[in-house]
Amino acid sequence: MALAFDTDDGFAGSAALGLIVLKTDETMEVELREPFARAGLACYHARIPMHPTITPETLAEMARDLPATAALLPDGTPFGAIGYGCTSGATVIGPERVAELVRMKHPHANVTDPVSAVMAGLAALNVRRIGLLTPYLPEVTRAMQALLAANGFEVARVGSFEEGEDRVVARITEAATLAAMVEIGSDPDCEAVFASCTNLRTFGILDEAERLIGKPVVSSNQALGWHMLRLAGVATHGLGPGQLFGC
Repeated sequence: MALAFDTDDGFAGSAALGLIVLKTDETMEVELREPFARAGLACYHARIPMHPTITPETLAEMARDLPATAALLPDGTPFGAIGYGCTSGATVIGPERVAELVRMKHPHANVTDPVSAVMAGLAALNVRRIGLLTPYLPEVTRAMQALLAANGFEVARVGSFEEGEDRVVARITEAATLAAMVEIGSDPDCEAVFASCTNLRTFGILDEAERLIGKPVVSSNQALGWHMLRLAGVATHGLGPGQLFGC
């Protein structure tokens, strides 16, 4: 017996978000769960292959897999935003190229990535001179410094854990990251701190870091979530930690 049924807009009645997550990432989905947990908002994930060691060469390899990974997101879904979840990958591949590769499969989607989102967030906070905290090897950190400088941001202070293994980055304690944020952010030349890497845990310490240094602290996951919501037309006030979610 065939039964009658009705249809509606599904879980994404307000907006659908697409998130491209590195195979090696253990942090981003957990941290973004809360700001994305809203009625009428649905987030769909796809995993992209990634070498466990982070180098400019392994990051660049992801460009090859981006279109196929984007194609794993649901067909026919009108995405309000699709985020490519790798700060260093977007730095090496280039934000514009990332957007082109994703739009090969979702031509009408707003596309962002953490480094683009961070720059948008710093602009919203009216910040141009920053302290940069990364977990990366020096050559990856230098590439990020160069990209930020090319977009009008002055990196006044740099500190890095200099760790190449993504699995280890996911296990750097929030206490260690907080101490690093405070050390870098205490420099009077810094107007804010940018803590880079979607695998670096920050959501539990952003408010405390801002309290201790009296300045905004922006992280990759925080900025990516904020920017995706904004691009999808979702009000962001109070949905996540830090001053950025007050914009």
